[in-house]
Amino acid sequence: MEEEIVVLIVGAGPAGLAMAACLVQLSIPYVIVEREECSASLWRNRAYDRLKLHLAKEFCELPHMSYPADAPTYIPKDKFVKYIDGYIEHFNIRPKYRTSIESCKYDEGTKCWISMAHNMDTSTTVKYTSSFLVVASGENSAENIPLISGLDGFPGELIHSSKYKSGAAYSGKNVLVVGCGNSGMEIAYDLACHGANTSIVVRSPVHVMTKELIRLGMTLVQYLPVNMVDILLLTMSNFVFGDLSRHGIPKPKIGPLQLKSETGRSAVIDVGTVRLIKEGMIKVLGSISKVKGDIVEFEDRKECSFDAIVFATGYRSTANIWLKNGESMLNDDGLPKKKFPNHWKGANGLYCAGLAKRGLAGIAMDAKNIANDIVSTLESISRQTRY
Repeated sequence: MEEEIVVLIVGAGPAGLAMAACLVQLSIPYVIVEREECSASLWRNRAYDRLKLHLAKEFCELPHMSYPADAPTYIPKDKFVKYIDGYIEHFNIRPKYRTSIESCKYDEGTKCWISMAHNMDTSTTVKYTSSFLVVASGENSAENIPLISGLDGFPGELIHSSKYKSGAAYSGKNVLVVGCGNSGMEIAYDLACHGANTSIVVRSPVHVMTKELIRLGMTLVQYLPVNMVDILLLTMSNFVFGDLSRHGIPKPKIGPLQLKSETGRSAVIDVGTVRLIKEGMIKVLGSISKVKGDIVEFEDRKECSFDAIVFATGYRSTANIWLKNGESMLNDDGLPKKKFPNHWKGANGLYCAGLAKRGLAGIAMDAKNIANDIVSTLESISRQTRY
């Protein structure tokens, strides 16, 4: 089976859906494929129960559709999924679910992208020939669990944060959370609130902010220099939390907004974890050295016994597995070579949406930029053909 199309979008998460909506607005035909059985599968199937968007709703809208007027400032997971469903309906987006891209390769002869897709329901292969290819499969395609000596012999429960739902099942158990980003800190809080004896590994410096401070910073940075806003945020954060390095949480050398801009690393938005750390309900530990049975040894030689380990250690992109000519745009990790905001365009009609570690706001920017660039390219081709 073969299809000739203008644009192929790989992935029906928020990035792919935003891309489809922008193309609809410009009347550009497309096909969107998704390997899972639903859109936004990370949000529907791989997010813990208490999750809310960490940024205020004005920074988390997809293109061309606002949240309902009565939506809370910080959108809960279920309301975000409802927003996604409304978005799909509003723009009449029809992803081809359970369709896995096996390879995408640029053909110099036809000047098109040849993509081979496997339909898991019918066990058939579809060949898509497209003028443009948009990689929207996300930064969170595959779970990332670090290699730790002896981990395979751990007798307790080992899970990635994508499988974690609630701390209710861990009451009274000794649980170690590895990773101190937003997910790790919030999961540690949830576990402690459900009565687990909770510890968290803090391996690298991290900024801790309140959601109100981040909202203020993201608003002010539209009018003031980043370094000035960072100074304000750090001063206010110190006032709220004090010196967290005394509790095992060192602070990065550069400010939170500059760090986000340069590395994509976000500040942790505290949900109450810091208070529980100060009260001793959550223990902060350093990097893991090795695992011996149910004993975890840390680099400072401390040893602790655990019943379960939750890895909040992020995800990785899998785009390089199936994208065969992506070297103009992606590095060996399947992420953009160029820095934001110039990361979204490769050669020969290749684009990426949602790979710049800029959240939903970055996704919206990518989708609009790509759609406008495709329009410009099509108009240029039309003029050349005409004359």
